[in-house]
Amino acid sequence: MDQVTPLHLASAATAQTIVQNITFMSASFKLAANMYIPTDAPEGRLPAIAVSHPASGVKEQTAAIYASRLAQGGFITLAWDAAYNGESEGQPRGLEDPAQRVEDIKSAVTFLSNHERVDPDRIGILGICASGGYVTVAAAVDRRIRAAATVSGADVGPFFRKGFDGKQDSSVGENMLREAAKARTAAGNNPGEISAFPIFPPNASAAEALGPYVYEGWEYYNTPRGFHPRSAKVMPWSSIDKIFAFDGFTYVDKISPRPILMVVGTQAETKWMAEDAYRQAKEPKEIFWVEGATHVGLYDKPEYVTPAVARLIPYFQEHLAIDQQQVA
Repeated sequence: MDQVTPLHLASAATAQTIVQNITFMSASFKLAANMYIPTDAPEGRLPAIAVSHPASGVKEQTAAIYASRLAQGGFITLAWDAAYNGESEGQPRGLEDPAQRVEDIKSAVTFLSNHERVDPDRIGILGICASGGYVTVAAAVDRRIRAAATVSGADVGPFFRKGFDGKQDSSVGENMLREAAKARTAAGNNPGEISAFPIFPPNASAAEALGPYVYEGWEYYNTPRGFHPRSAKVMPWSSIDKIFAFDGFTYVDKISPRPILMVVGTQAETKWMAEDAYRQAKEPKEIFWVEGATHVGLYDKPEYVTPAVARLIPYFQEHLAIDQQQVA
């Protein structure tokens, strides 16, 4: 299988952008972020897109690819490490807290809204993988967000309860909740003790035995294809009950009359979630299929990222090009 690093794919785009390392606050956490500004940007305020990474990911991986490529469309883009991840603050490391992830997105919008180069009336959001469910909730409740989009969008609640393909036996989730409960009790007896489980199989053979989806996820995060030393490889058990109680796509209909675009691979085993969300969403809505793409293939493979970006750029250009006299 081809091995393409995010830096290789993003290099041409990055050459056409100024990348600034910044921080911003989300609740009590200081988050680390990279902001991409087009080098040929005109004077004045520009539209902006906040790009949220997958669960366990960091800003330097697929979020960097999409942020840098979208900046070519004339946008200021922002990719950050979620709380508990990467260079951002938060303990325990690797915690996946959907409520905090939604707060991070809204806080990114706050940062952009107050930036001197950003037009606060032209801000969109893009969520990749698990962030697809997070941006849905953020857009449903935050009226500053003018347009939303997802790439390989997944809703972590159903993902963990039903499995990536929607066919997981219910006993799997029940066992995970039991283990999470045990971990909480143990932590109560030993404050500071963190119990976590591995996110990925231990090696390629074990990953292959679990099927193409698991193998490609393992390969992306654990080989030079997408490896980053700060991306999480374990998840605290205290994440599990938080995740099980989350249903991001339940709120997708609340985004209307603002638009949502869902970019989905025709070969993605997770596509059933995007299809369900699309059925629930109200107009204006669009599902854009990338032929041959898998869920993880849309993270970094040029043959899939290129058509995805080719649709995302005009989508955001259309919906963020707001007549300022008409902004409420």
